[in-house]
Amino acid sequence: MSAGTVTVYRNGRVFTGPGATASTLVVDGESIAHVGDDVPAAYADAEVVDLDGAALLPGFVDAHTHLIGLGTSLQQVDLLPATDLADLQRRIAAAAAADPEAPRIVGRSWLFGPLEGRTPTRHLLDEVVPDRPVYLISNDVHSGWVNTAALRELGIDDETPDPIGGSIARDTDGVATGMLYETAALGLMRDFLEGTETDESIDAALDAAFRHYRAAGVTAAIDMGLGELEVPAFERALRRHGGRLPIRVAGHWLVTRTDSVEGNLEQVRRAAELRDRLTGPWLRVNGIKIMVDGVIDSCTAAMKRPFADGSHPGPIWDLDALVPVVTAADAAGLQIALHAIGDEASDVALSALEQAVTANGPRERRHRIEHLETVTEENVARLADLGVIASMQPVHADPLIQDAWRAMLGDDRVERGFPWPEFTRAGARLAFGTDAPTAPYAPLPNMYVATTRRSAVAPDLPANLPEYALGLGEALAHATADAAYSGGWEAITGTLRPGLAADLVVLDRGLFAGAPEEMLEARVVMSLVSGQRGSAASSLSSR
Repeated sequence: MSAGTVTVYRNGRVFTGPGATASTLVVDGESIAHVGDDVPAAYADAEVVDLDGAALLPGFVDAHTHLIGLGTSLQQVDLLPATDLADLQRRIAAAAAADPEAPRIVGRSWLFGPLEGRTPTRHLLDEVVPDRPVYLISNDVHSGWVNTAALRELGIDDETPDPIGGSIARDTDGVATGMLYETAALGLMRDFLEGTETDESIDAALDAAFRHYRAAGVTAAIDMGLGELEVPAFERALRRHGGRLPIRVAGHWLVTRTDSVEGNLEQVRRAAELRDRLTGPWLRVNGIKIMVDGVIDSCTAAMKRPFADGSHPGPIWDLDALVPVVTAADAAGLQIALHAIGDEASDVALSALEQAVTANGPRERRHRIEHLETVTEENVARLADLGVIASMQPVHADPLIQDAWRAMLGDDRVERGFPWPEFTRAGARLAFGTDAPTAPYAPLPNMYVATTRRSAVAPDLPANLPEYALGLGEALAHATADAAYSGGWEAITGTLRPGLAADLVVLDRGLFAGAPEEMLEARVVMSLVSGQRGSAASSLSSR
């Protein structure tokens, strides 16, 4: 669609907010010109697209993702469907046999549940691929499982120290078992694998992520893991696409804990430099991201009480280390995103934000806490009182991937998992994303989990705490308007109203008046970003 072209979309279900729809929307060039139930006379000669009752929604905004990681994951061995250890081993062996020249085998999305209590070790992978390195990235991306050849390639031996904030699993003799946790996986393993990439392969991965997002109806995304690899890749993409990315991108610079306050603060200064330089409508840096703790599945989340196995790790960032960084970032006007999954981690995160507010004084802020899978009622209220955004991912509550999550907690804490409605009742802003590639990236299955608490992959499984399910209009608003707000885009995108960018998607059906499973069957037939069409609208008629 060229600038200045006017198109009338009529006879549809135009989502304008929870419980509200219109039938007509007019796009004039890059912007929305009219929303209502009529066609103003000024547009009498415009092109008309008859929606025939189909839904027209704001473009989805993924409030928390990892774009290059998503694109890269699409080329890795998918282990999420593995039903048991033997099935996982068969998939790895088949991938190795299919590409005998590949220098290494990389898999993704494996779960602890199908292992049925067996501890992942290098020997289990050596049984099927002994001659080449094998790297398996867990579904939550916070653990890595490697074979003996991979340990050798990484340079990990009995004397290798644990990195700050992570651990190399060892047996009783001190020998590495092949499991890497937190910064050992997110640092040692990830850094090595990234070092094997070229600019060309990274660019291809990023473009693949853009294509898949556009096809799925995502028109903007917030990348929660920028580093020295990601920023140049996004800038190359901006040049490659003529100064206009296929989707809008905002990012947060990942601050990793070092052994000095100055080393931590230097990363804040780097984020501020990038924020000041990258401020456009297509690519911007909003702030910093800090991993306060790990994840529940591998017992690395910071919890107030021990896990079922008796382990009780502390946070990756304790309060004393976190406060100087959060205070400096807040003083610099950076948006702070704090990964906090465990109930103790959210306590630490909120305490750090409170101290920053006290130190720097009152002003408008838009800080965020990511995930919040377990959180006390008291901290839900604290978060709302501080005006902190709750950034959560419905697909992480999918019952299919909950077995290990529930087993690791093993007590009443599983009854308060992913309590989305509590945040909105407390008055907090709730933004939805996917955290791809830790979970499927498509927004409609994400909405299915949000509104049913059932599995988007195996819908016959029992719902996971169905009392926390949301209404469809509310879930859509969290994935569009609230997600856009979390990225500072509310004056550009996220809702369908005149004057905003024409970022929208058209589905092949209405707004799911029938069975919820329609959300799993629905397809995007058109997506627009600033009025430019993406996927073809072959099922729509126009004149």
